[in-house]
Amino acid sequence: MWRKLNGEPLKEGIESETEYAIQREMALGHRLKVCIGSDSQVRGQTIEFATVIVFLREGKGGFMFIQNESFRGAMSLKERMITEVSKSVTTAYQLCNLLDQYHVELEVHADINTDPSFKSNVALREAMGYIMGMGYTFKAKPEAFASSSCADKVIN
Repeated sequence: MWRKLNGEPLKEGIESETEYAIQREMALGHRLKVCIGSDSQVRGQTIEFATVIVFLREGKGGFMFIQNESFRGAMSLKERMITEVSKSVTTAYQLCNLLDQYHVELEVHADINTDPSFKSNVALREAMGYIMGMGYTFKAKPEAFASSSCADKVIN
């Protein structure tokens, strides 16, 4: 279930809530960009995932919608990184027609380091290919704040 940062659940589906948010922000004269990212954390036998939709108001801050999910079982690091990317791409796919309709720029952020000395780099090529192959703008660390900062902070 999607929610706001304050914990309030979204009343409608994510498409409707996103459209309401875009219409509200545009009526206030804000220019928007949307960044979607996911992060995960292993806790014993459970992997906690968080996906965020970050709405950036040009020069005026932003807000986000959040979805938390749990998976019971084990995954390799690469599998977990690609699962994060898959959650972000799935969300982007749900919203891309709507964002195009309102001319809102979209970026998909991956919590994967471009530096080969970091373990997450093992999934960089696949993640970049997946995201760009879907036609989305790809950002990795250190530019991937939606996943590495926002989603990271809201994992249950």
